[in-house]
Amino acid sequence: MASGTVQQVNADAAALEQQAAAQQVLGIITGFWLSRAVQVAATLEIPDLLADGPRDVQDLAAATSTHAPSLYRLLRALASGGVLRELPGQCFEATALSNLLRKDVPGSMRSTAITELGLMHYAAWGNFIDSIHTGEYAFQTTFQTDPWTYLKGHPQLAATFNDSMTNLTRVVQRAILEVYDFTPYRRIVDIGGGQGQLLSAMLHASPEASGVLFDAGSVVEQAREVLQHEPVKGRIEFHPGNFFESVPDGGDLYTMKWILHDWADAESRLILENIRRVMAPGARVLILDMVLPEANVPDFGPMMDLNMLVMTGGRERTASEFADLLASAGLRLVRVYKTQSPLGIVEAEAAA
Repeated sequence: MASGTVQQVNADAAALEQQAAAQQVLGIITGFWLSRAVQVAATLEIPDLLADGPRDVQDLAAATSTHAPSLYRLLRALASGGVLRELPGQCFEATALSNLLRKDVPGSMRSTAITELGLMHYAAWGNFIDSIHTGEYAFQTTFQTDPWTYLKGHPQLAATFNDSMTNLTRVVQRAILEVYDFTPYRRIVDIGGGQGQLLSAMLHASPEASGVLFDAGSVVEQAREVLQHEPVKGRIEFHPGNFFESVPDGGDLYTMKWILHDWADAESRLILENIRRVMAPGARVLILDMVLPEANVPDFGPMMDLNMLVMTGGRERTASEFADLLASAGLRLVRVYKTQSPLGIVEAEAAA
């Protein structure tokens, strides 16, 4: 092959590679368009309206008090992303993806879509570059308060957020129960236990155990209502409080799901020290958070770490960072368990 031909072949290959890369970069740049479209559809309850079968745009527009031509453009875009399926006559039907955005399905992600892609997160992420410049979390600079105080002032948004956490817990709890044996424990204290979904599952898995649901007072009251018909409710003590001040004593297992990742090391150390101070002899601590992988490994964790930088000032951690954090609070890393979910299980005990 002549050298000129070889050069042309190489140039053509390079051009094709660049074209493919450009398409990939364009998809990354515009990915939030689809995300926001999902958030709008979930807010309008479009997936719920399609639960019983296909409906046309005029019907859906009347049901959602929206502008039919604009609604059609939204639904067409969602269909192009696989979230819905378009049928002849501007009709649309549900898909497996849209069914997860319904309110009435186990593991629903509707509240998560509304929370993560709504005002709180979306506005804070708009100032993401400020976090990179300053190291401060963008939510604080955007709203002039922390997210927990903000939620207290917006009860409907807080209810949606708590519902999101409950539904996400349903998604991951099976993976947790598959790899960790809760039967040896008799008093399980769930720190920041939310509406009690995980604690309930742990008590189902450990019939001899009692549980303590520990969270802010308003959240504990919600948990009482959510769990009122749960068979394990009689084994649960509802304990309001602030984990920066103290935690319930005497537990032989302390669990925290999506708690430490909300906080920087100093605050996380204080929570762990409060646990270390009151845990029963031989007790264990379980941290249910993402455990960051080695570099260049495709994983959801590093992106969630950015979300913590933007939203709370917290962080995701590697196994070695967890070990250092635990040691600073008088605890020792025992083992890290992988699960079939984004969460890992970091098990710790009192240091000798």
